[in-house]
Amino acid sequence: MHHDIDQLRRFYYQRALGRVVQRILRDRLTERWPPAQTTGMTVAGFGFAAPMLRPYLPTARRVTALMPGPQGVMAWPAGQANHAVLCDETGWPIDAGSLDRLVMLHGLETSDHPRALLAEAWRCLGPGGRMMVMVPNRAGLWAASDRTPFGFGRAYTTGQIEAQMRHAGFQPDWHGSAVYIPPSDRRFWRRSAQFWESSGARISRVLIAGVVLVELTKQTRAPVGPGVRIHVPSPLEILDGVARPRPRGLPAGPVGRAMTDRARQPAAAPEPGPGTGC
Repeated sequence: MHHDIDQLRRFYYQRALGRVVQRILRDRLTERWPPAQTTGMTVAGFGFAAPMLRPYLPTARRVTALMPGPQGVMAWPAGQANHAVLCDETGWPIDAGSLDRLVMLHGLETSDHPRALLAEAWRCLGPGGRMMVMVPNRAGLWAASDRTPFGFGRAYTTGQIEAQMRHAGFQPDWHGSAVYIPPSDRRFWRRSAQFWESSGARISRVLIAGVVLVELTKQTRAPVGPGVRIHVPSPLEILDGVARPRPRGLPAGPVGRAMTDRARQPAAAPEPGPGTGC
């Protein structure tokens, strides 16, 4: 089941609870990826990651919000040149290896082809590129409530999402959790959200977060197996043609010297045939 772009926009930009969640997730992201460190980088988000990408607009070389077709697309950011594009979840209009940072929010849990989606993310990330995945926590209250976008699609535990990412070729570097308040519109929870976030990591056995965050790195392996040997001539082989000139086209080294010596030897006299005198 896919999200609807109007519901996502209303939750994150019009609903008070959604604005609190947006601030919490964006703060956790910028703690890991400070905007000052993304200067000159290419940053993208898939799903509905646009609220997470705004801090990188002034510093990154390029910022793109990729929104899947079944979800729909909206112009983003408001009042500025558009950075959002509608795309197929397994075919992004991004050059291979051109992304430095990728954020995935509300994209993986509702995907019809999660393996192909992760393969596309792998294709677009450059060597050493980093991806931050935010998914609903299976054990949290937010995954059990359909009043927020985190109640749709598949929910994950930290171990499940890391195992799926390793299978896709990514290396998990860090995992965390966020959104410790319940999915309630009560003012008390919204006002005390920062307190619960700061204390949630210390008492996580009592408080269960609503969102699991995993940071991953694309690591490319060096080719394994016999390679093509490259012959680097020694200085003696380089000067061999000066001391002992050899015909054009003959290789350098011992093989070339042997062929040169053979060419310098006089041709052997033909053996007398039958009927010839001495």
